[in-house]
Amino acid sequence: MSTETLRQDVERLWAAGAEASKDEGREVFARLRVALSEGRVRSASPDPSSPTGWVVNSWVKQGILLGFRFGDLVDVSMDHGKWPFFDKDTLPLQRFASTSGVRIVPGGSSVRDGAHLAKGVIAIPPMYVNIGAYVGEGSMIDSHALVGSCAQIGARVHLSAAAQIGGVIEPVGALPVIIEDDVLVGGNTGIYEGAVVKARAVIAAGTILTGSTPVYDLPNERIIRPENGQPLVIPEGAVVVPGARAVTAGPGVDWKLSLATPVIVKYRDSRTDTRTELERWIR
Repeated sequence: MSTETLRQDVERLWAAGAEASKDEGREVFARLRVALSEGRVRSASPDPSSPTGWVVNSWVKQGILLGFRFGDLVDVSMDHGKWPFFDKDTLPLQRFASTSGVRIVPGGSSVRDGAHLAKGVIAIPPMYVNIGAYVGEGSMIDSHALVGSCAQIGARVHLSAAAQIGGVIEPVGALPVIIEDDVLVGGNTGIYEGAVVKARAVIAAGTILTGSTPVYDLPNERIIRPENGQPLVIPEGAVVVPGARAVTAGPGVDWKLSLATPVIVKYRDSRTDTRTELERWIR
């Protein structure tokens, strides 16, 4: 069945609201889940004409929400009930064939069905990938890392230990978090609210980025802020580290307080590339 037919079915059920058929909704969502797992449809797609370089596919998010709406809460406990879990029956975990080229290291990781992990992806436990997410070829998801719902991760990305890539399902028209190709995301980072990290950027350990975070670009002597309802966009090749800026109003001045803020200290060069090559040794 074509992607266009699937889209029409989702949009029709979404428009029907409470009048939509539960049985049909479950069947359509099952088809959407397969298409998402195979990477044939995505919650966001590259679009050179967009200010961010990406466009959200709202109908895909609508379809995912239909899956939650029409699912029944059931016992999905593991090991004969020794590990009790309860979830919607429309949202099973994904099972990967040995021929998929995806490496799921033993130790407690989960990937929801409806997420796409491309050939060569390495998942180090424990980590979690939620529905609607897309992870490109050769990327690594390190231990305690999260790839949230609908997040888009490019090829050859390294999500270091405890990196948190936030999920954005609602509102359906909002762009999810985007991490483009060849990005290094350091440990214990947080990227949320539809922020876009362009190709080859380096996000240093402990950096927090949100859709409304101002970023201080020292090499270009500017402050990068979201504009006209668009999310934050980290430029290609930027090296972003945690920083601080002084409080300039109220008692914070007397108390000598400062606020955390991301700072671009340089743009990626051959020396930065040499350091990031080290990750290849563990693949």
